[in-house]
Amino acid sequence: MRAEGHLRDAGRATKGGSLSYSGSNGNAPHVASELWATSLCRVPGWKAGLDITCILLLLPLWLPLMILLMLVTRIASPGPIFYRQKRIGLCGRHFFIWKFRTMRLSAETQTHERYFENLMRVDRPMTKLDAYGDPRLAPFGRVLRASGLDELPQIFNVLHGEMSLVGPRPCTPNEFAHYEPWQRQRVNCLPGLTGYWQVNGKNKTTFREMIAMDLFYLKNMSIVLDLKIMLKTGTAIAGQLFESRQAPQRGRQGGSPRSRTTILQTLAESAPKI
Repeated sequence: MRAEGHLRDAGRATKGGSLSYSGSNGNAPHVASELWATSLCRVPGWKAGLDITCILLLLPLWLPLMILLMLVTRIASPGPIFYRQKRIGLCGRHFFIWKFRTMRLSAETQTHERYFENLMRVDRPMTKLDAYGDPRLAPFGRVLRASGLDELPQIFNVLHGEMSLVGPRPCTPNEFAHYEPWQRQRVNCLPGLTGYWQVNGKNKTTFREMIAMDLFYLKNMSIVLDLKIMLKTGTAIAGQLFESRQAPQRGRQGGSPRSRTTILQTLAESAPKI
């Protein structure tokens, strides 16, 4: 399904739902510490109960899987098992997410930041740099990132009340500083492990489409919608894994994965700052 089709389908995802937004041409950055109007922040009372219930019910599944991935990460690549990164949470507050480390210890992150800033500016499908065999990835890193299992430790962020199982992707402070005013509305609810955008196209959609889907979720949040997104997450992960297995074949047909990555990195480095 094409990316624009996800936006057309958004209005049919919940009863009486509709999707509309208007942007601003102003790109003046604002510091991430500026909190959005707290009266607009939404944390329904049922959110925490649903999250805890699902986490406890799925404990026999995710806990052994997390232990296994800890062992794999330790054996496959020297260095720490977990990676901690500052993100923007509810009402613009800072918090740290936890992930399984998927990059080599010597890997730099500036290229990825510049690449994402370019995606925000040109508004094209948000294909990840590692889709073509990013050499910065540690062994098993591509599989962990494609499956989303690198984000499994964020269950503890959910238990701590900093995240929910379902919600918008938590952005970095640098990304948030470049948001237009209308885009900052996405921090008016708890960020999530999965979300409406993640199961409706994800890397096939543009940055503005991602924001629009997040705002749609914010306006139509409900227990039923959260459960639908959770159930659809498994199918979305399976599709991402399939596409990640096809990426090396596309790389061999269109050039070596390393050369494709070099092209993307050059594009990212040459992109003007927002």
